[in-house]
Parts: sequence; C-alpha cells; structure tokens
Amino acid sequence: MGNLIKVLTRDIDNNAGNFFLDFENAQPSESETEVWEKVNQVLTEAKVILDDLQTYKGAGEEIRQAIQNPNVEGVQDKAWAAVVPLVTKLKTFYEFSQKLESSLHCLLDVLTTTDSTPTQHLEQKQAMARQFAHILHFTLRFDELKMTNPAIQNDFSYYRRTISRMRINNVSVRRYTTKHLNDETTSKQIKNMLQVPIENTTVCLSTMACVCKVMLETPEYRTRFASEETVLFCLRVMVGVIILYDHVHPAGAFVKTSNIDMKGCIKVLKEQPPSSVEGLLNALRWGTPVFTFFKSKLNVNFSNSTF
Repeated sequence: MGNLIKVLTRDIDNNAGNFFLDFENAQPSESETEVWEKVNQVLTEAKVILDDLQTYKGAGEEIRQAIQNPNVEGVQDKAWAAVVPLVTKLKTFYEFSQKLESSLHCLLDVLTTTDSTPTQHLEQKQAMARQFAHILHFTLRFDELKMTNPAIQNDFSYYRRTISRMRINNVSVRRYTTKHLNDETTSKQIKNMLQVPIENTTVCLSTMACVCKVMLETPEYRTRFASEETVLFCLRVMVGVIILYDHVHPAGAFVKTSNIDMKGCIKVLKEQPPSSVEGLLNALRWGTPVFTFFKSKLNVNFSNSTF
C-alpha cells in the first residue's frame, strides 16, 4: 500500500527521465539474451503483420454485389469465397496478439522487479526497454492502419451475417468453421493480462513517459537520434505508455495526481509537425482503448474458432 501511495502522491525517483534511452542501438546483456531473443522473434513477425494490414484490400466489391443480388447463388458464393480467406487472415492477427501479450508479460517481469527503481531498470536494461517500446509502437501503428481501413470491419461483419443466415436456414457451416465466433472482448482484459503488481507497472509506465518526453524536448538528447523516424517512434511510445497507464491505473492518466506530466507531453506533441502527430493527439483526445488489442484488436474473440 505504501508504494501505491507514493505513486498517487508523485513521490517517485527524482531523476526519472534524466538519461538517454537508446531506441536505435541498445543491445541485451548476457543475462537478458534469452528474453530478448524470444521477444525479438515476435517483433520480427510484427513487421509482417503490419505489411499484411497495410496491403489489406478487402472484398468490398464482392460484398456489394452479394447485397444487391441476394437471390443469385453464384454471386453469393463468389462473395463468400472472397471473404473467408480474408477472415482467416484476421484470425492470424488475433493469434499474433496472443504472442504479443506473452512478450509484454516477459518484459514487464524484467522491468518492474523491486530490486531497482524504475529509472534504474530502464537505464540499465535498455534493450528490454527498447523492445517494450517496439511493442507499444506496433500497437499504435496497427490501430492507425485498422482505423483507416473500414474494409476490415466490413468483411468481418459480412462474414458474421452470412454465418447467422446459414444457421437460420439450417445450412451446414462446418466446412467453413467448426465453431462460432465469439465477440466478448472487454476493457478489463488488458488489466487481467498485467499480473505484476499494479503499482510497479504504473511507475514503470510513468517513468518511461517521462524519459520519452525529456528526450524529445531536450536538444542534447534529440540530436543523438540518427533518424527522424526515431523521433516519431519516440512520440508513439510516449503516447502508448500514457494510454496503457490510463488503462491500468485506478485513477487513470488524466487526473491531477497522475505521475505523468500530461501538459508537458501534449506540449511536446503540439510542437511537432501537425501531419505527423494528428493521430497521436486524437488517440489521447478520445481516450481510445487502443490496448485492448492485446486480447483482440479487432473486437472479436477467435479463440474458439477453427478454419
């Protein structure tokens, strides 16, 4: 309880954020290699997932034809044949989210132990912090791509409507899926995922937000970034930890007692070119539940489905 009170009263490490976290080159120590390699495999797959999402075209034309010609069996079959492979791809996104969840567990276990302060953890275990940052960056990027591609939800909605119609008409759907899809995703799932003590997690997140803010607003640190892409990466990570903090902290990130300097973080965002941070500002403005992705970013649970 004492640690939680410290969190709520902002009594944390006074040196939080006063160091450079090398998001570009940090490498694991020998003791960190096993976890690092395990997480790195997932992050390598994350790049493929983003590529798949970025090139996702959907079955919009086939679905439109099917809706306009509800009694033409050939048109219906064509739409169904187009949608099923796409829904199978969406299922791979969900399955990947489970791998990402496991990786997040591993990293938080390393970065939230009580043998060191959050600042010491982030400064001394920079490779682990870098991977944690990549998970946050991926999640926000995934969300941005999903939100700007309505074909994803349209395809899945058509799939569900067709499955329901088949059942009503007593049409066997076993050749398409052996069990029904269940969309019981809730915001509590992200909290259930984080099994480490809540105060450890929130202090780690608030410290990382501070580190990102300081690096972005301090010329000495910012000039050490080898690429402008790293600036955007750092901005995404800062927003990511704020949103995650808002989900797991009992009071959220936007109260006066928050350990996160929200005014300072927003100021840093607004100082960037508007086109590069509009989505990030909207994520904070709307309080979007971005990190429910870790259970299902598509608002659907495929766990009982077999294709």
